[in-house]
Amino acid sequence: MEQGRSHAAPSAARLFAEVPAQVARGAAVRGGAPAGSRGGGPAEVHGEGARGEHVHAEQEYGVPCAAPAHAPARRMPQRHSVRGQVLDALRKALVSGELIPGAVYSGPALGERFGVSATPVREAMQQLALEGAVEVVPNRGFRVATRTARDLAELAEVRALLEVPVLLRLARTVPAAGWDGLRPLAETACAAAATGDRARYAEADRAFHRALLGLAGNRRLVAVADDLHRRAQWPAAHGRPHCTADLVADAAEHVALLEALAAHDVERAESLVRGHFAGGE
Repeated sequence: MEQGRSHAAPSAARLFAEVPAQVARGAAVRGGAPAGSRGGGPAEVHGEGARGEHVHAEQEYGVPCAAPAHAPARRMPQRHSVRGQVLDALRKALVSGELIPGAVYSGPALGERFGVSATPVREAMQQLALEGAVEVVPNRGFRVATRTARDLAELAEVRALLEVPVLLRLARTVPAAGWDGLRPLAETACAAAATGDRARYAEADRAFHRALLGLAGNRRLVAVADDLHRRAQWPAAHGRPHCTADLVADAAEHVALLEALAAHDVERAESLVRGHFAGGE
């Protein structure tokens, strides 16, 4: 339920070191390894499925070819998208504050930090540009969007207009036992908040909200709400620093809301939800 809060972020080394390690593990599963750098640039991952390609069994006239009797059993290749791994790491860096609002980052520079070429970084940044997280700066790279308190307040208002009516309807119609499946997600969010890792908490927070709204049975509603929620989690340029206690308090709201919903206490549920969105920065 967090609305653009920020606190001391994990080290950049830890966030960005995850990507080459994931890529290396993916190459090991496929029986390959990341290739060395080309032309003096940062190393780029090659090999089967490195960019998420499908690998199909050999066929002739539509009939699969039988493997020789002496051939060892082949492990089915798995899809590993370097771009997807980079995009995930960039999103975490945005939420944690590793990517500073207003700062400009180039594809090659980020590629060096990730241990990959600039291409998957640029592709991931283009996706973030579509989401409004960054802006394209011609011949320079990408600037992290600068968001004001008003931007966050407007996002909170839109989220409330979308989610509150749905939650009130669910509060009246879902039986008490129907909320039990969300309790583990609320507990996971509380555990993530206790670590002080804002990126980890942001993922747990959105997972809880997706499951909550998912009870309405409208997939488009969940997708739209999740996109708004993701945008609300990006920190403002000059927001006050927050600590672990802020995340813990935010996570506790999930538990309180579930208790109100399970008790069919519509008035209490509405108060909790509206109070949360009204207090969002």
